[in-house]
Amino acid sequence: MSPVTSSWLLLVEDNANDELLTLHAFKRAAFANPIVVARDGVEALGHLHGELHATPPLLVLLDLKLPRLDGLEVLRRIRAHPRTAFLPVVILTTSTEQRDMVEGYALRANGYVRKPVDFAEFTDAVAKIGAYWLMINEPPPQVT
Repeated sequence: MSPVTSSWLLLVEDNANDELLTLHAFKRAAFANPIVVARDGVEALGHLHGELHATPPLLVLLDLKLPRLDGLEVLRRIRAHPRTAFLPVVILTTSTEQRDMVEGYALRANGYVRKPVDFAEFTDAVAKIGAYWLMINEPPPQVT
């Protein structure tokens, strides 16, 4: 696998329908950034801390309810690693548990978005996330 440029995004999502909806929403919003999908927490950390990519992604969209390693533990490890400590991470989840939100922010998530059930609302939410993090926000400097 060849390295992905610094403009890539990481979607950490185990639900195939939510994955397709998110990818569709980014395509519909005309974002050209490559999106790498990890379907569990271990795979996500492999993309972030392994040697698959020359640079970290611009953004991680992180589900919480994941197999093998849950999203909060993934976030904990992202923040503990020098290469990804300041990486923008937006939790994108169906969880309505307040403790998930509190712990996510305690672990320095940059945002917490509940996935809307309605297709149009979901597409709109993902487009707004992309617009902010890819077009407005200035990413942190890269630490290698």
